[in-house]
Order: sequence, then structure tokens, then C-alpha cells
Amino acid sequence: MQRPGDPAGPGQLPLVSVILPVHNAELWLDACLESVLQQDFQGTMELSVFNDASKDKSMTIIEKWRPKLEDSGILVVIGGHESPSPRGVGYSKNQAIAQSSGSYLCFLDSDDVMMPERVRLQHEAAVQHPTSIVGCRVRRDPPGSTERYTRWINRLAPEQLLTQVLTANGPTVIMPTWFCSRAWFSHVGPFDEGGQGVPEDLLFFYQHLRKGGRVLRVDQTLLLYRYHPQAATLSVLDPPWPPLLPRTTIWTHRVCFLEEWALPQWASFTIWNAGKQGRRLYRSLTAASRCKVVAFCDVDENKIRKGFYCYEEAQERPKPRVPVLHFRAARPPFVLCVKLLTAVAAALVWSERSATQAPGPNHGLLGTSPHCPWLLMASLPSDGLQASGPQGHRPALG
Repeated sequence: MQRPGDPAGPGQLPLVSVILPVHNAELWLDACLESVLQQDFQGTMELSVFNDASKDKSMTIIEKWRPKLEDSGILVVIGGHESPSPRGVGYSKNQAIAQSSGSYLCFLDSDDVMMPERVRLQHEAAVQHPTSIVGCRVRRDPPGSTERYTRWINRLAPEQLLTQVLTANGPTVIMPTWFCSRAWFSHVGPFDEGGQGVPEDLLFFYQHLRKGGRVLRVDQTLLLYRYHPQAATLSVLDPPWPPLLPRTTIWTHRVCFLEEWALPQWASFTIWNAGKQGRRLYRSLTAASRCKVVAFCDVDENKIRKGFYCYEEAQERPKPRVPVLHFRAARPPFVLCVKLLTAVAAALVWSERSATQAPGPNHGLLGTSPHCPWLLMASLPSDGLQASGPQGHRPALG
């Protein structure tokens, strides 16, 4: 084991590469790079920086820190381009990974700050779980910003990191906290390089799950996760919705993953919510999946009184007419297509109806077993804002 401050010897590769894409980050880089320097990890480290067409003083700051980092034993690798416009965060991360050489990858956004123990603790977890994405808890800066979203990040139970992959507009461990082995990244990746408008972290996360990967969180606060006006902010629920990433893009990917990952296990299912969101889900499904919808269910007497929903835009003839039932008359399995807090209320209502079918306290609200009556397509509470990365780099979706 290398002593802190000792660089890797001749021919020896670093154990951990910190992956740092940079675009116009001059306001935050000093604190970010200081946090790399302060890591208490005992093994060899490398910082891989890729500059994505920054127009500010980002590269001057990085060159200022380079000798400090290298004197402490951290190898610094710098790449980038000076094109008129950035090529996107997916491209930048792929390039930073390609030019690095560590056996493990620690992802860091240029406006965030790592706690000194982050690399050490996440490396320990990744060694024990080689096919996992390892995240951590975060502290939001400024304090109190996006409180409910931050609680969601930090308080999901271990099993919910997998069972709630469809409850939000992004991964259950947020991208700025990711840590994984290079071998596993190579097996799953790379990131999509479509640029602006492409949720590269969500697409990678879904592919990770397809490959049988697991999700793990170190339950310590290891990252200062900034929220600031200069960041490319993104609402995961309510307008205004910046043009950077259309809400329909995320929805489309989520529905596709739902159809691929869960619905094939069910011969039929009921959509819980005969309102706008439930009907939107129905219309978004393929014709084959729509044929599996036996009913909508609801508590709204007006919707129930009508008796059915007719999909007027359908190409099929006759047009599909789906019954709308009171929830007490509906049968599982269910796709709950509601806001997250409403979904909890719905779960409580269902548990009153049938305690034997309701999920237990450790079950979570999403299941993919043919015998599990629940699958949740939910939205985060209304303050579920996400911001990570300086303006011009789309934030990781958490």
C-alpha cells in the first residue's frame, strides 16, 4: 500500500481515478480541487480532468493546482478541446475516463466538494461489491435548498435503491456521487454522447441494471452537492421546464424501461389513476402493452361514473375503451401513476383493503415479481429540483 503523498511507482497504475469534467467552472474549482488534495485515501490516486471548451479561467486554476496535487502524490492528467461550443457531459466523462488509468473511477462534478473520507470509504465498498454503482449521502449547499429532494436522496432504504428506480426522473443514487470499478464501467458503458437533451446518467443507469448491476449507498455524507443560480437547473416535476432537457425525453425513457424491465412479467395489469397521468401512461405504451391494461382505478366518483376511458387517438379499430373502476373493485397488479406522496396514501388505502397483498414496511413501493401487486411510476415532491455542474453542462439527474 502506498503511503499518502507517494506517487505510483514506475509502471504502476493508480488505484483510483477521480473523473472531473470541466466547463466554465472557475467559481468552484478551487474548493473542488482542494477537496481532492485533502482525501485521506491510503492508495494511489489520479485526477483526470477533461476541459469541455471552457471560456473562463478554469484551465488557469487547474494548472495552478497541478503542482500541489502532484507534490502530494496525485497524478494529474489533463485533456480537452477548444471548440466554439461544448460537446456535452457524456462526451467529457468518456474522454476523462479514456485518458485515465485507475482500476476504480470516482466521479466528481466541478462545482461539488468531496469530504476527506469519500474515496477511502467508497473504494472499500466497491471492492466488496464489484458489480455495483456505489453512491453516498450528500449535504446540499446552500443549506435548506431542495429539502424534500435531498431527503429522498439520503433516506431511501437499501432495498429501495433498486425497487424505486421508476419513481424519479433519474438514478436512485445521483451521478455526482458515483464510484465503480473500471472493469464494470467498461462492461456497461460508455456514456451516451448525444449531448444536450440526452440524460446520459439515466441511460447508463438503466443499462447497468440490464447487465445485472446492483446499487449501493455508503450511508455517510461524503459530498457537498451545490445548488446555485449559475448551475443548469432542472425541475423533476413542475414547470418552468428549461429547454435544456425536455420533460418528455425523461418520460419516454422511463416508459421504455418500464415496458422492458417489468411489464413482460405480467399478463395484465391495472393503472391506478384514471386522471391525466394515468391516461398519459396508457397513451405512451406500445399497442402490445396497452392490450394488457384491463382497467383504470380511481377514487374520484366523477371518473368512475363515466365508466370507461376511450383512447380517441388510437389507430386500432374499434378504439380501445378501458373500464374505470373504484379501487375496491380493481385487481392487481397495479402501476401506480401518481405523485410520490399520493402513492404512499394509495398504498395505505390498499393495505386497509387487503393487508395480505399490501407491501410490508421493508418491501418498497415498486416490485417486478409476478406476485407483487405494485409497480410505481411516480414523481418526486414539488421541490424536487436538481442542480449539478456549471451552466452548459446538464446536471446529473438524481
